[in-house]
Amino acid sequence: MRLLVLGGSEFVGRAVVAAALGRGWEVTVLNRGRHRPPPGVRALTGDRTAPGGLAALADGTTWDAVVDTWSAAPRAVRETARLLRGRAGRYAYVSSCSVYAWPRPADSAEDAALVTGAAPDAGQTDYARDKRGGELAAVESFGADGSLLVRAGLILGPYENVGRLPWWLNRIARGGPVLAPGPRDLPVQFVDARDLAEWTLSAVERDLSGPYNLVGPAGRTTMGALLEACRRVTGSAAELRWTDPDVILAAGIEPWVQLPVWLPPGSESYDALHRVDVERAVGTGLVCRSAEETVADTWRWLRETGGEAPTRPDRPAVGLDPAVEARVLGLPAEGP
Repeated sequence: MRLLVLGGSEFVGRAVVAAALGRGWEVTVLNRGRHRPPPGVRALTGDRTAPGGLAALADGTTWDAVVDTWSAAPRAVRETARLLRGRAGRYAYVSSCSVYAWPRPADSAEDAALVTGAAPDAGQTDYARDKRGGELAAVESFGADGSLLVRAGLILGPYENVGRLPWWLNRIARGGPVLAPGPRDLPVQFVDARDLAEWTLSAVERDLSGPYNLVGPAGRTTMGALLEACRRVTGSAAELRWTDPDVILAAGIEPWVQLPVWLPPGSESYDALHRVDVERAVGTGLVCRSAEETVADTWRWLRETGGEAPTRPDRPAVGLDPAVEARVLGLPAEGP
């Protein structure tokens, strides 16, 4: 297989490139050249937001498939897909479960209502409409049968550039009492970027098309199992103090952002992000590694980086201020 990856040097794109190389595929990447591409790929430089930014793709080269992870203005997807129409067999767009209309009912599948107002030729608006606009752009040029829409949920794993799992690992490695958001047995859903990559490549290889929710099956792990795994792999003596959701919310702590991954049970956000129907993806070969493996591999990578994970400038910083944590747990505040 000959694969073009738009991006390919960070997190999900990097995982796709690594998986393709592992299969012996011929891989080309197009990005802005800010990060060194993995060895073994053909690297092209281009900025999809700039005039002439796709010039490196204009030589007529053909590919069996394209994987696009774009998250901003849909028009960038539209211009790329139009350029590659007739030169690539399939266009896989890594989208998001955020494209579903809010509030999203728990356990809904790919036929759930979608956000309105998205357009394939739009400039940057908001994340949900941008991702839906990207989907529309892919379908516009490649048709419903030639486009694969990978609607990802929460993505974790090595090279994560949002900072969710890295924050938990570093916080628990630091030790002491840790505010652990309860209940301990609260089910959570995520997908390792490497499992997303493997499924996506298998899907384009099999000529799958249309939308697929892509996250780990419900009930595979819990908040307790995730944080206990963090404690084990870091070798920390941290004390996980499981705290009632009402106490956390009353303290003004923002779920998901200040306490990454966690959302209060029964909330619209929890139902939308941790109760996602993935039967279609599982039925077409989605296999997910254990939470323990994802946590261990992320910790190994994080130590190689010196403990600081790279973060995307377009995403808010995550994590809980130590003073707030101490106040909620009834501990003396740390000194300056």
